[in-house]
Amino acid sequence: MPAFETDRPAFRFIAGTAPLLVSMPHVGTYVPPSVAERLTGQARQVPDTDWHLERLYAFVRELGASVLVATHSRYVVDLNRPPDGSSLYPGQSVTGLCPVDTFDDTPLYREPALAPDEDEIAARRQAVWQPYHAQLRETLERLRTEHGVALLWDAHSIRSVLPRFFHGTLPDLNLGTGQGSSCAPALAQAVYAAAQQGGPQGYTSVLNGRFTGGYITRHYGQPGQGIHAIQLEMTQSSYMQEALPFDYLPERADRVQPVLRRMVETALEQALTLR
Repeated sequence: MPAFETDRPAFRFIAGTAPLLVSMPHVGTYVPPSVAERLTGQARQVPDTDWHLERLYAFVRELGASVLVATHSRYVVDLNRPPDGSSLYPGQSVTGLCPVDTFDDTPLYREPALAPDEDEIAARRQAVWQPYHAQLRETLERLRTEHGVALLWDAHSIRSVLPRFFHGTLPDLNLGTGQGSSCAPALAQAVYAAAQQGGPQGYTSVLNGRFTGGYITRHYGQPGQGIHAIQLEMTQSSYMQEALPFDYLPERADRVQPVLRRMVETALEQALTLR
């Protein structure tokens, strides 16, 4: 099996002026040719991408946010998994650091022998996972130094119905704080209250339900040290087409954006009181 190589940087980054970092670890769609040629036709369409979040969250630049955006598909390496590949939800079905199956539990690789071995996993981690996390860590430390507090908003989206991971239909807005460990309780409750307002569309919401925050939220959220982290897992049906061709639906997105903005603004306002 050839050594893993990529010709693209692991992320795009825009520095902001506020103590807010918005991380988008699952928006990347790039799969290097040496990996793509081993994938199934379905997998090459990267269906488990957090589509269009840069567009949906465009307003955060008006709030002065720094924005960190992944370039590579989660099929290359999952930036929201621990570097040792341990499970975030022991006893439940999950995908790994370098996944071998889709959210629909179908194989990513045309043959099992084409899946990455330990050497390739280590190479993917070094080339893509480590640079993203180095930038994330450096930015949070800079924000805390400059502002006395740092807020990390980890932005995600997912299909509203995925039997492999949960029963029924997900709430629209799934907030996670590592069961209360990753940010101040008042911040979490204020953001949850903002989500519950829902607007005229009546978006449903939950705090620390099926999704309690992935590795990024749990690892970097250190409220005792002035770094507060919260994850939002949105249903894709709130703003886009959940099946191919995965189109952005502007009318639908325009309805949820005010709710989303209110949540982020509330989080930032709360963080500023915690300095």
